[in-house]
Amino acid sequence: MNNRKGLGTMLEVKGIIPAMVTPLDQREEIDEKALRKMVNRYIDAGVHGLFCLGTNGEFFNLSFEEKLEVAQIVIDEARGRVHVYAGAGCSGTRETSRLAQRLEQAGADALSVITPYFLTYTQAELQYHFEAVAGDTSLPLVLYTIPVRTGNTLSVQTVAKLAELPNVVGIKDSSGSFDNILQLIDRTPESFSVLAGTDSLILSTLMAGGTGAIAATANIFPATVVAIYEHWRRGEYEQAEQAQRVLRGLRAAFALGTLPSVLKAVLDEIGLPAGPARRPVAPLTPQALEEVRRMVADYTARGLLL
Repeated sequence: MNNRKGLGTMLEVKGIIPAMVTPLDQREEIDEKALRKMVNRYIDAGVHGLFCLGTNGEFFNLSFEEKLEVAQIVIDEARGRVHVYAGAGCSGTRETSRLAQRLEQAGADALSVITPYFLTYTQAELQYHFEAVAGDTSLPLVLYTIPVRTGNTLSVQTVAKLAELPNVVGIKDSSGSFDNILQLIDRTPESFSVLAGTDSLILSTLMAGGTGAIAATANIFPATVVAIYEHWRRGEYEQAEQAQRVLRGLRAAFALGTLPSVLKAVLDEIGLPAGPARRPVAPLTPQALEEVRRMVADYTARGLLL
């Protein structure tokens, strides 16, 4: 297992982990300077880890080599201050295992592996896939289910079976179903981490026994999303709920464009260059961009965007 100085010998998957966007320049190439700036902004805000190469990181639109480049930049800039989780999921098992091994060599602390996509698979096939990938790396592995994007979902029963593997340590559940999260918490060992992947359910997941969130909204509000967790940890539930409510306007704005165009537009508006999403995702329409700007102005007036 990869362990760098200051991170200890055991990885606890908990807290707030931003689901990082991948900043691009106007040629749609990786913007290393902007990515390094993001890493420091999130760490300075007190996040508990960093997750690159997820859905909001446009992993599906990056080449194998670009994925490694993004991970290496994040790992290098993090400098062991927080754990780095890297997305290793591909559409097939062989490519997923190959990427997982390369990310391990690059120094990732853990891997997130999304369900395979395009074809619809049986639960037995999904279990077969994750067992193979877990056997091909010594890194801790966080399962990732987001059925609205992949067309595949991990059943609670399958997750419970996979949780028996020594390096399968948690799951990011982006099903949007709180009942599913409750079942995962109930059916998996106490040592297994259940993380909210739907940002409206962060506090609810924590209150139910989950361990944190891999959160897209933490790209914009890292300190606020961290505050949900820290207030909850201290038993300050009213303050945690107030922090949770801050995210509602941003989450509602996601409907203004194709993922992750709204997140990137907001980041650009607040002075953190994120660039365009990679085509075929189009820039926001003028009307949508104006709505984003109004939202940013409102958040700024309320002292919520610093």
